[in-house]
Parts: sequence; structure tokens; C-alpha cells
Amino acid sequence: MTATSSPRPSSRPRRKRSRPERFAPLAAAALIAFGVGGYLGAKHEPAAAGVARQWAAAWERGDYAEMHGLLSDSARKRTSLKRFVRTYRQASETITLSKLRIAKPHQGENGAYDLPVAMRTRIFGRLGGTVRLPMVDKVDGKAVDWRPELVYPGLRRGEKLTRETTLGDRGDILARDGTPLAKGPDRLSDLGPLAAEVAGRVGPAPPDRASELEQRGVPEGAPVGLTGLEREFDARLAGSPGGVLRAGKRVVARAQAQDGVDVRSAIDPDIQRAAVEALAGRFGGIAVLRPETGEVLGLSGIAFSAPQPPGSTFKIITLAAALEARKVRARSSFPVQTETTLEGVKLQNAHGEACGGSLKSSFAESCNSVFAPLGAKVGARRLVETAERFGFNRDPGPVGAARSTIPAPDEIGDDLAVGSSAIGQGKVLATPLELATVAATIGLRGRRVAPVLSRGAQGKETRAASTRTAAVIARFMRAVVTDGTGIGAAVPGVKVAGKTGTAELRSTVNDDPQPVEPGASPTPQPEEDKTDTDAWFVGFAPYAHPRVAVAVLLVGQGAGGETAAPAAKTVFQAAVG
Repeated sequence: MTATSSPRPSSRPRRKRSRPERFAPLAAAALIAFGVGGYLGAKHEPAAAGVARQWAAAWERGDYAEMHGLLSDSARKRTSLKRFVRTYRQASETITLSKLRIAKPHQGENGAYDLPVAMRTRIFGRLGGTVRLPMVDKVDGKAVDWRPELVYPGLRRGEKLTRETTLGDRGDILARDGTPLAKGPDRLSDLGPLAAEVAGRVGPAPPDRASELEQRGVPEGAPVGLTGLEREFDARLAGSPGGVLRAGKRVVARAQAQDGVDVRSAIDPDIQRAAVEALAGRFGGIAVLRPETGEVLGLSGIAFSAPQPPGSTFKIITLAAALEARKVRARSSFPVQTETTLEGVKLQNAHGEACGGSLKSSFAESCNSVFAPLGAKVGARRLVETAERFGFNRDPGPVGAARSTIPAPDEIGDDLAVGSSAIGQGKVLATPLELATVAATIGLRGRRVAPVLSRGAQGKETRAASTRTAAVIARFMRAVVTDGTGIGAAVPGVKVAGKTGTAELRSTVNDDPQPVEPGASPTPQPEEDKTDTDAWFVGFAPYAHPRVAVAVLLVGQGAGGETAAPAAKTVFQAAVG
């Protein structure tokens, strides 16, 4: 057992701590909590200063509801929140306000507080001055005795802000070689209708652009770009508005209108001519682009404005999904048959033809009996993810271009719906611009370059498929043109790769036939209705180093191989022939 010793008592007497010493820490804490000045007599922020500071912060944020809450009772009775908000928004739109900054408020005359205001505007540059906030007492502090002239520095009682706007001359739209596509007040071109197809229209702004144009200072009813290149480059072509800003009758600011700049587009006049001629007045669209840069070389018809079912051209994406998920191999083979069954429903090949065999020949012959079950095997999630990597459900790039879409995985449905989507039916929709980009992506061995409309621009690049997968699909697309449904797109001396599509617009499943009376002649069958299908062809050329990608859509024009492929040939000949 170990012994312990107690501490020895001190021989010195213990001094008793005085009362002030015991409370010293509490006094120090009080000084820290209130500040030395507060302990001796607080330096308190006046209530009016706090209100002015709140007002300034809320105004900078555009929080008009908080500002209205700081008004005096009489000011609130004079001005409802709705009217208060409208007054500030109208003032901001009139001066074309883009940014507001307010320095620290300071006390002015008669108990008011002055706010040093700096305004950056789109038309008049920098404006500013002092806004004086009149303060009045209320039960629990101070409030702002607001009047409408407080919306702008130096505005006098009864004055309103108004603006007269002037516009500069609109810039010209040029083709890539400098040929005008739209010039002067009448937006004319030496190319005539060829230019009109792609240049677009100018006219009064639609309601959905009111907010954007107000911010730019463009007056209501002024001509703006509505479609095509006029819409894409509208801000550059229009320049900067000028005008006069008035407070009542007083002129408080002036600005000179700046003319718009000429814009050189990526459009190639020869390719544009070929795209218009290939469309030949039929309802549809043709898109042509340069794969490496994404530059759009030609657009005709509804090339990016009216998505349609893509039909078998979508099998490019289905095949990419299947190869990447290892649901199929390039050397896989399939039974030769005329139809397949999914969820108890029969899906026929085009014209009831028998096809199958190798994966390559199944793709070249656009075999539904192979690709619908393959899509179901891939599954909705992988199919949608692959489509989105190729550009579906995403911003297409050019302003005004419609999205190409495929439903979310949980919205597609059962295997039958997935299989229908995999062959470009169901609720899948695409534009020629999107499908030209899909073809270009395969030509670039899986690199997707987003489409752009300016000459010399470079579209954003992403990876849509592996190099190996894209190389297999490119080889199969070459077979489509050499030995499959796309022979009509072949160009002598040029290796073209492509894919046809024939998208059904209405159900082609006949009702059960009526029984025939004994001895009666059977009812004659009607001829095939070609208006029931959209004809598609998408492709790229030359095969090894593609310089151009093309997508052709002919609405209600039969089979893709019969009508769309020959139209694509016209474009390929102009671009690389």
C-alpha cells in the first residue's frame, strides 16, 4: 500500500479578496458586450439611419415589397404595393437600368436621409445623383414618407420619366463568302429566294420577347429579327438604341444610336442553293453542316423548326446504345423474319419484307424485327441517356431552333413502347439539324460538335460514343449506301455513309377484315398511302474524313430510300462531288 501525504498548510495568513476584485471580470464582460462607449453611454444608430440603410439594400436587390414595408402609414394608404412595384419597374424600363449601386446613406436636412445613387443603363450609360428620403415618426421608430419622385435622383414633384428611342441602321447578314443574304431596310439579297430560306424575317416583336427587348431599350413595335439568321444575330444586327431621357419636360440624358454590325454567317451559297433545289418546294427540311466545326452550311424549309418522328434514322442511336452496353456485338446475327412480337403486339418490317442475318445487313436493310427487340433489351434508361449524349432533350444551339426530344425513361412505358422508340416511333421527335449532327458525330468517330451559325466559330465538343462504337456504326452506314436502303444517295467518286428512315405518321395496322360472303368477290385493297410516312435520309461524306453532314426530311413523302436519299445526293454533289 502506497502512502499519500496531505498538502502542508501555508504559514502565511490568507488575504481576503475585496468585493471590487470579485466583480472585476463581470465589469470587463459588460465592457466587451456593449463596447467601451456603450458602457459609458452607447453610440446608438438613429432609427432613421437604419431605415435608410434597409431601403438602400432592398432597392439594390429590387425587393420592392420590403421597401413598401418601410413606408409610413399615410404613404401606404396613398400607394398600394402593386402600384408601388409598377412605378419602380416602369422607371427601370424607361431608363434601361442594368445595375444599381447605392453608397452609405447620410443624414440630410430636416431629418431626411440622402442616398448617393449610381445607375448603369443600357442606352444612356452611367446616371446618378442623390435621392432624399423624407422620414416621419411612427410608434416604434421611423418610416419613409414616400412620393413617386423618389424613383430617380433629382426628379421633381409631378415629373415623370419618359424616353424617346431612336434606332440605328440594321447590319447586313452575309454568307461565308461575303455575299449578302439580307441587306438594307428591305432586307434584300442578290440570291433572292435562296437567301430568304435561311435569312429569316424581320417584324414587330412577339409578346414572349417583350421583357428581353425592353431591357435592351428596343421600343414596342420596332422591327426585330423573328426567324432564321435575323433572329440568331438580332442583337448584333440591331446595334444599340439611342434616344432622349426626360424628367417631365427637362432633358436629363441623351445617347446616340449605334448602327448594327454586319454579320458573316457560315452559310455557303452553293450548298444553300443545292439544299433549296433538293427540297424542290416540298414540305420538309434539309440541314447541312461541317462536322469538324459544327458550322451550318445550309438550311432549307423546316430544318430546325418542326420536329418530326425520325423513323429508322434513330437506329443509329439505338445501335450505339446496344454496342456500348454490350447487348450486341458487331458480328452478331439474327433470324430472318418479317415481323417480331413485343408485349403480344406484332411489329412488321417495312412492306412486310423478310430481313435479318448479320447485324450489319440488318442495319443496312433497316430491319425493325431486329432493332425493336434490341431496343427493349437495351432498356429505356440506356436508350434515353445515349440519345441525350447525341443531343436530344438539350438546347440545340441556334436561337429559335426547336429541341429534339425523347420522353424520360419512366415515361416511355413497356417493352413495346421502348421498342417503338428504338426504331424512331412512339413519342420520339427530331429535326433535320439534330440528325445532321448525329450523322456528323458518327463521322467524327463519336465526337459531337454542337452546330453554330457564325463563320469561323467552333461548336462545343463533347463525347457521344466511344471511338470503337462509332467506327462500327460508320462502317454499317457505309453499307447502307453501297448495299442497303440508301443507294439513292450514292455519289460517283465519293464514299457516302448514311441511314434512311421511314417514319409512320398514323397507325398502319389494319382492322380485321370483314368476312366475305360465299361466292362474293373480295374487296379490292387500296393502294399504298405514301402521305402516311415521313421520308428521311441522314449521312456524311467523305467516309474517312467527313467534310459535310446532311439530313433530309420530306413530310408525307413515302420511303426514305425512294425520296429523301436522292435529295441528299443533290446536296452531297454540291458539297463534295
